[in-house]
Amino acid sequence: MAEPEAESFRMLRNLTRIVIQISTLSSAASFVPILKPQCCDLARRIRFLAALFQELHDDIVSSRAVHFLALEDALFKAMELLRFATRASQVFTILDREQVMFGFTDVAVRFEHALSMISFGELDVSEEIKEQVALVITQFRRAKAQFDPPGFQLYEHLLFVYNQSYDVNTETAELRVICEKLQFLNVDDIKQESLALQKMVVDKGGYSQKNIHDMSLVVLKKIQDFLVMESGNNIVSPSEDFSHHTDEPYLKLCPQSLVIPDEFRCPISLELMKDPVIICTGQTYDRSCIKKWLEAGHRTCPMTQQILSTSILIPNHALYGLISSWCEANGVEPPKRSGNLWLCKTTSDGSSEFIDLDILVSKLSSNDIEELRCAQNSQNRMLIAEAGAIPHLVDLLYAPDAGTQEHVVTALLNLSINVDNKERIMASEAVPGILHVLENGSMEAQENAAATFFSLSGVDENRVAIGASGAIPALVTLFCEGSQRGKVDAAKALFNLCLSQGNKGRAIRAGIVPKLIEMLTEPDGDMRDEAMTIMAVVANHSDGQAAIGSMNVVSTLVELVSNRSPGNKENATSVLLLLCNGDPFYLSIVSSLGLVNPLLDLAGNGSEGPSGKLPSF
Repeated sequence: MAEPEAESFRMLRNLTRIVIQISTLSSAASFVPILKPQCCDLARRIRFLAALFQELHDDIVSSRAVHFLALEDALFKAMELLRFATRASQVFTILDREQVMFGFTDVAVRFEHALSMISFGELDVSEEIKEQVALVITQFRRAKAQFDPPGFQLYEHLLFVYNQSYDVNTETAELRVICEKLQFLNVDDIKQESLALQKMVVDKGGYSQKNIHDMSLVVLKKIQDFLVMESGNNIVSPSEDFSHHTDEPYLKLCPQSLVIPDEFRCPISLELMKDPVIICTGQTYDRSCIKKWLEAGHRTCPMTQQILSTSILIPNHALYGLISSWCEANGVEPPKRSGNLWLCKTTSDGSSEFIDLDILVSKLSSNDIEELRCAQNSQNRMLIAEAGAIPHLVDLLYAPDAGTQEHVVTALLNLSINVDNKERIMASEAVPGILHVLENGSMEAQENAAATFFSLSGVDENRVAIGASGAIPALVTLFCEGSQRGKVDAAKALFNLCLSQGNKGRAIRAGIVPKLIEMLTEPDGDMRDEAMTIMAVVANHSDGQAAIGSMNVVSTLVELVSNRSPGNKENATSVLLLLCNGDPFYLSIVSSLGLVNPLLDLAGNGSEGPSGKLPSF
């Protein structure tokens, strides 16, 4: 192997290795909660580049290592940043948030610059890869401009705690918020945070940021004392007696002799929480107790007496997991959760109406016209999205229950009608989950998954992301083998997606052309219109023309121009134009089949047609 080729091979192999390491790190490692959203977004963008390196491996000679030096540097910086996020001290990170923000912004700038330097015209890569890279560049450019420092609100709470006199009793509300958001549940968590803090100081070369280190130590000491106080004292419940609202059969599952950890008890009922939820003050309660409190007309936090800015109840997944583990370890039946989110809606007269998201989502996926109409109004769609429910719905796409999958993908389909919700659904990384349902769900779920892809693909940028996910082969399978409605939904999605040049190649490689031709010749012709429309799109791809030309379909296309609907006539003419352009073989076949008169008729009575002009023979 020549030296330039060897250097290119080494560079590409190294880049591929780093991308694989980042993918493994992001799937296996636990990023600290305060940095998890930023890290997941960064890792997702980098994973898009894997296909570029793989394709270049097939043509080492045409690539130059110098093109990728800046990209290699950006990947190393990204790996360093992501590794930092798996072991960082959260308190230090928040107090040093401007420096952390600079780290993420710097990586985004490096990637945008490195990718923009590559001359793709000199590299033998497909159009779909070029589109993916263009998408990644756009995402990094947007990330560079829009990145916010992590934990801004928590920063204010940490400063408040640091500046107060040493009395945790006067800082209870702030300390509770800090513990909830950073998932500090006990003193052991503070010990781990302290170790992370010391390691960060060592890694940074001593006490170059001694003031932040000292502030972190003061805050951590107060948090530790607060957690000790909370675990050692019984919490006084609100004056109103809520004991009759608890779930008696559930309480009997815990033996009298079993000591329930204080952090697992609801502050209202003092009983083991079966469905812990967080309110806007950061305090956690059992869902049934806090709902009764709110339904009684209270608009304050029972523990802190703060006025609630919103009545959204967010599941405390971390605490629920700990309670479930504790129950299993002590022979107690693990609790069963009663719902996802509960939210507050303002009515026309200005009063508050509390809505269970489970009920609203079930209406959103209902077959009942009245329920669906109620749930689909624009206020409810925005209410669900703004409450942060979409990520929770996305998680449920992987539920083992087929009925749940069907309801959730239907809800996402109806939510996607709203343009802003399209962006929220894509940002929640819903595409892999929708694809999971498309490949594994019931037929009705598959139909709605295909319809959801059709809805989302109405945005140009989304077409590239959906195509890169592997959705097109699954859509082609549904188009070939699904129910009648499934075939139609898949056809709509494929048409939208194939407006992107790279996706045309994916559909052709997935074997769509033979099925299109089969549908054109079926006696009943149920899918003829859809098949002809898609064929006119994929015929604009060189591989599509080759595949169509190899299937002896010219006579069928001529028949469509002669005897079918105006839309099919125009699409068939467009395909014939592409086949005959500069090819005497196809020109002679078309001429011999007597197409001149039908074309003259179409020229006089048809529209301009998909190609913008008609062929001449």
